[in-house]
Amino acid sequence: MFFLRWMSRWPLWLLHGLGAAAGWWAFALSPSYRQRLCANARRAGVPWVGAVASAGRMLFEIPWLWLRPRTRPLGDWVRWDGVEKVQAALAQGRGLMILTPHMGCFEAAAQAYAERFGAAHPITVMFRPARKPWLRDLVAASRDRDHLTAAPAAVAGIRQMLRALKKGEAVGVLPDQVPPEGMGQWQPFFGQPAYTMTLAARLMQQTGCVPVLFWCERLRWGRGFVLHVRDFPFPPGEPSLDVLTEATNRAMELLIREMPSQYLWGYNRYKAPRGVEGVA
Repeated sequence: MFFLRWMSRWPLWLLHGLGAAAGWWAFALSPSYRQRLCANARRAGVPWVGAVASAGRMLFEIPWLWLRPRTRPLGDWVRWDGVEKVQAALAQGRGLMILTPHMGCFEAAAQAYAERFGAAHPITVMFRPARKPWLRDLVAASRDRDHLTAAPAAVAGIRQMLRALKKGEAVGVLPDQVPPEGMGQWQPFFGQPAYTMTLAARLMQQTGCVPVLFWCERLRWGRGFVLHVRDFPFPPGEPSLDVLTEATNRAMELLIREMPSQYLWGYNRYKAPRGVEGVA
């Protein structure tokens, strides 16, 4: 903890530089990680080289984001692209669902939203608790900031998000995260079946909330971030759960293709969770 807090005071350019080196070090030392990263990128038809350093930068910026004093907001570190889409969605009063992939600095996206809109429309984000108790406590405490609440990926967390949407607040979901058994279905992702969470689609159906797409671009040399907001390509009519889930995967693909070098291709997206049968 002492070391992590010390790192949180380092300049962002230094953290990103060290993270890029660490990303290549991990790539060189782990054959399984290297194979998965390259295979996932090739499956999508995009180059994998830039993603190696980006993965390290993503890891090394976490202390800066999580352990930064609450009196030091992101402020001008984040510029907005498409903020009017958020304003229009919130004005409808139906609740806002923010969907973002494991891309760029997704940890900064929720914090930036909370700083700009959270006083009137707080945000609840879902996360998967760490297995180790000390790390679990750190993650939970670090993600709870002003107007931002972390909800565990469990039944209690889903209820928490439902309550937030029904009050016209915002929730944040990472829909490209592999869900546990019973909370997903097999849907294509870059042409291959991937066990995909149905949570986002269920929340849309049950609350009538407005979905929007976020991704937070990491600028070079520690110059900060650009938070891009995109419209969700909502299917026409009253789409079924299957159609909405597939549409969510398509939306993630569109975002990732904007800058594939900042996607976390090393994530084991195509695994079958325990208790879930794979597909041929």
